[in-house]
Amino acid sequence: MIRNSKERWGQVSIALHWLTALLVIGLAVVGLVMTELPNSALKVQVYALHKSVGLTVLALAALRLLWRLVAGAPDEIPAPRLQQLAAKAVHWALYVLLFALPLSGWLFNSAAGFPLKWFGVLALPKLFTGYNPELKHLAHELHESGFYLLALLLVLHAGAALYHHYLKKDDTLNRMTGRLP
Repeated sequence: MIRNSKERWGQVSIALHWLTALLVIGLAVVGLVMTELPNSALKVQVYALHKSVGLTVLALAALRLLWRLVAGAPDEIPAPRLQQLAAKAVHWALYVLLFALPLSGWLFNSAAGFPLKWFGVLALPKLFTGYNPELKHLAHELHESGFYLLALLLVLHAGAALYHHYLKKDDTLNRMTGRLP
């Protein structure tokens, strides 16, 4: 089933979810390691890759949001109201961060005065013209703080999925893995 149904997520939503998850995990690992690399051609290449994958996540986030608006979402699994509100808040915060982190990285890159090319092919415009150390610092702080908030929310998100699967024994995780109960 390609589209979402009332009972479960469709193949498009599942693929976009897991592709985004894998890319974000890769970005996190590379992002934590790349700043420690010695200045070299390799460091420049690693930064360029990080930026390109980050821009890909931005595009996937937009695609995911559009698809969700078009295809809808499955009905909520019955749960206490507070739990449902917490789940919605975490999901929407994750969406916000999937936009905010790539955009803050793009802003940081622009304020630093660096050119930005998606995988060396597509030149992207600067979000800010010229070198601006104050804006560069602010964008860096937003990017770094946003990453740690994203990491916390991803742990909560994954933890909740595992809680539902192993302790509550409901269909929450199965709906996003494509497994039938």
